[in-house]
Amino acid sequence: MTNAIEVKNLTKYYGKFLAVDKINFTVEKGEIFGFLGPNGAGKSTTQRMLTSLLTPSEGQIRVLGHDYAHDAYPAKGQIGLVPEESNVYTELTAWDNLMFTGRLYRMSKEDRNARAEELLKIFGLWEKKDVKAENFSKGMRRRLSIAMAIIHKPALLFLDEPTPGLDAQSARTIQKIIRQLSTEGTTVFITTHQIEEANQLCDRVAIINQGKIAVIDTPEKLKQTFQQVQSVEIAFSENQEGLKQKLTALPEVSSVIKVGDKWRLYNDSPPALLPHLVKFAEEENLGILSLNTLAPSLEDVFLQITGQEVGTMQPAPASPNKKRRKGGKR
Repeated sequence: MTNAIEVKNLTKYYGKFLAVDKINFTVEKGEIFGFLGPNGAGKSTTQRMLTSLLTPSEGQIRVLGHDYAHDAYPAKGQIGLVPEESNVYTELTAWDNLMFTGRLYRMSKEDRNARAEELLKIFGLWEKKDVKAENFSKGMRRRLSIAMAIIHKPALLFLDEPTPGLDAQSARTIQKIIRQLSTEGTTVFITTHQIEEANQLCDRVAIINQGKIAVIDTPEKLKQTFQQVQSVEIAFSENQEGLKQKLTALPEVSSVIKVGDKWRLYNDSPPALLPHLVKFAEEENLGILSLNTLAPSLEDVFLQITGQEVGTMQPAPASPNKKRRKGGKR
């Protein structure tokens, strides 16, 4: 079976700055593939090359069986793109946005009308079809943007940061639609730094850092591989001064972070740590309000691979070529 995407030695320079460094991966037809990384890691640069918005410096891209260097046009008509920034025309109604997009894909009027009605009902926008998008909430515009991207029933859909900033109901609606598209055979390529979203949605994820792909696998296999980021989470009746240092000194504890009113202690064997914690609480006259062992999360894996402290999310430094770029971020 032909892969939806095949990338070989894909490279992109901005001047002398190497943004994407000889990456290789494939995306199978029908899968939801997550492309994760901190800001500035090369995520959006890669996606822009995959959607032919940016020309690679080196390497090969095949999309839906077509080599972009020689035969990109047939693939473009089978692709849908939802950029991070809204591409909805706010001066047009929801209906007119879909009609305009359908014409771009050379759909017949009959097909446009039928598909637009179907999508507006699916996305909960049918009653707002004659309302200008300038009056829509961010969540409604996001749903309309996705409807525009899939009006022509693309074989491959690219989503750049699909749900950040949306309310919980809008995010769930979009996630449900992404799953349904995959069930119907659409390949979905999601660029995101939302770890939990990737964990819930994706069949496989690739983690890119500083222009290189660090790892590609299913979320669960990644968690199993990184057993060293298992942890114990404990909440005490009170927080004493210097408590973090004392907890860090316990046997086999590699790091300690505070998560709300709880402490998370990372180590290789959480069950072995439990009796030490109970003894510690007794010696410090602390009551234990809750005590749980935690398997590695995809966020823990992501942080460890990208060289950040497990349990914290740190912003990536600005790239050297930031002033040089125009338009979207990498």
